[in-house]
Order: sequence, then C-alpha cells, then structure tokens
Amino acid sequence: MAREGGRARRRGQGELEGQVLAALRDADGPVDAAWVRQRLGGDLAHTTVVTILTRLLAKDVVSRERHGRSFLWTPTADVARLAALRMRRLLDGERDREAVLASFVTALPPGDGELLRALLEAADTAPPDAEDTGEGRTTDTGDGGTQD
Repeated sequence: MAREGGRARRRGQGELEGQVLAALRDADGPVDAAWVRQRLGGDLAHTTVVTILTRLLAKDVVSRERHGRSFLWTPTADVARLAALRMRRLLDGERDREAVLASFVTALPPGDGELLRALLEAADTAPPDAEDTGEGRTTDTGDGGTQD
C-alpha cells in the first residue's frame, strides 16, 4: 500500500487497476505478474497483482497467454478505456440515468462541457458504416465480469 507521511494511504477505487494497466502499457511486450509487481514497487503481494490482472482480463482490457506454469499479460486497451468502463458500470447501477447524467453534465467545468458537446456531435455525425469498436457499450454481466 502506498505511504503518505509515514502512514499507509488507501488507494482509490480502481487506482490499482489503472496502475497495473499503465505498467503493462509501458512494457516492451507480454510480461508476467512478477514483472508487473516489480514495476509497481514490489510492496504488493504477488496474489494481489494476479487478482488485479484477472479482473482486468474479465473487463477485456488485457489478454493473457500461457507461458509454462504462469501467464504472460498484454494490454488490449488503455487507461482511458478502463476509466470509461468504470463510469459506465456506475451509470448502469443507477435507476435514474437522466438525473445522474444531468448532475454530471452540470458539474463539468466549461472546457470539459465543450469537449463533451463536441464529442457527442462527432458521434452523432459519424457515418453509419463507420467501424464500430463497441466502445461504450460494455455491460456488467452481474458476475463481476463485463460483456460487449
């Protein structure tokens, strides 16, 4: 666990997933959990790193291939995609989506509001035959995983 002023600091929700994914993206190729653990400073248990990698696999933001008795891990998405999945999962858990979205939009600083408006306009004007990556349509399967 990270330390601040001599005390252990509790990581924010999803922070460790983001750090693991960022470490994988910094790698020159597929790496094992021990490499990820060392890259993050080595203060995490090996099982913690494997658990986080397995959660990222369920979210379809990493892939793995068997290498002897362990796995080699490769990122398939970036940290922005992981954050978007978290945001979508939170939104999907709320009954009044309109109220949540309205509250979110009204709390945005002006620059972010303008950026969101431009992104929505670009999405509305994209040709129907444009390549669909499926981003933004991932849903929670209810068993801790996600499904596109």
